[in-house]
Amino acid sequence: MPAESPKPETLFNVPNLLSFARIPLAVILFACVVHLQWLAGLIVFLMATATDWLDGWWARRYGPLTLVGRNLDPLADKVLVCGAFIYLIPVKDAGIEPWMATVVVSRELVVTGIRGIVEATGKKFGADWFGKLKMGLQCAVLIGVLGIQWGRSDGLDPDVLAVLERLQRILLYIMLAATIGSGVQYLVKAARILRS
Repeated sequence: MPAESPKPETLFNVPNLLSFARIPLAVILFACVVHLQWLAGLIVFLMATATDWLDGWWARRYGPLTLVGRNLDPLADKVLVCGAFIYLIPVKDAGIEPWMATVVVSRELVVTGIRGIVEATGKKFGADWFGKLKMGLQCAVLIGVLGIQWGRSDGLDPDVLAVLERLQRILLYIMLAATIGSGVQYLVKAARILRS
């Protein structure tokens, strides 16, 4: 008897829909940044990060764990995070300089390309703890920027703002170090996998 062909993956399941939801949420966030609607932007970004946690939790607990989901989830993350950094560059006092956004975007493009090369050989190349830490720090920086901009527009005490901005600056450079470090780690990891 001929072997049964594998069933095609369903595109419309809960984890995939949650990942898809980050794309329109990202567009809404970008519009909020352009129109200086900081509280709305902060709420939208928090909703988007919640879907990022929820889609992984749902897939692990209830399924399905699919190839589409494994690729869609990080793609949606990249649209959200990279787009947010790019849109914040021209915002006065946001503290996001072009070279910083370039570091973030370049790392994501390089790792995505490497993942494609490695997985084309039939080997898995998913996110590890360092990549997840990097993502967490990037989200924390963006939450901080949006929160501080909201506080500034809402008349938060200047002394409190000054303290928050100093802490935000430190967190920003820690995030950039983690972004570069995780990128280098992925390059080393990919080289080892491809050599083997």
